[in-house]
Amino acid sequence: MNIEQVRDYALSLKGVTEDQPFGDDNITFRIEGKIFMCLWLGDNNLESESFQQRFAIKLSPERNEELRAQNTAVTPAWHWNKKHWSDIFYSSLPDELLMAWIQESYLLVVAKLPKAIRQYYL
Repeated sequence: MNIEQVRDYALSLKGVTEDQPFGDDNITFRIEGKIFMCLWLGDNNLESESFQQRFAIKLSPERNEELRAQNTAVTPAWHWNKKHWSDIFYSSLPDELLMAWIQESYLLVVAKLPKAIRQYYL
């Protein structure tokens, strides 16, 4: 997936909105105001190694540990709670895997919504 495909997929999930509360170099994706993913757009002030395409997703601590152990493209998220968030360096990963992880993050946040609201998204 490229950056536009990642963005389009996240926005295709029911009820997702996007904004840029942290500046022009990130887009956050929310469900009912709660962030489930942050897509890094890059920053010209960073060194070239930092230009790797990545997004941060929220997962359970156990799931984050599992994914990090299985794949070098999954690391603790740089500016997020490292227990609950992982950076996914997505350019070398299969599309199906990326979509599954994005949806997993989305569903984790949906599961924490009040029951009456949650039912709308499931």
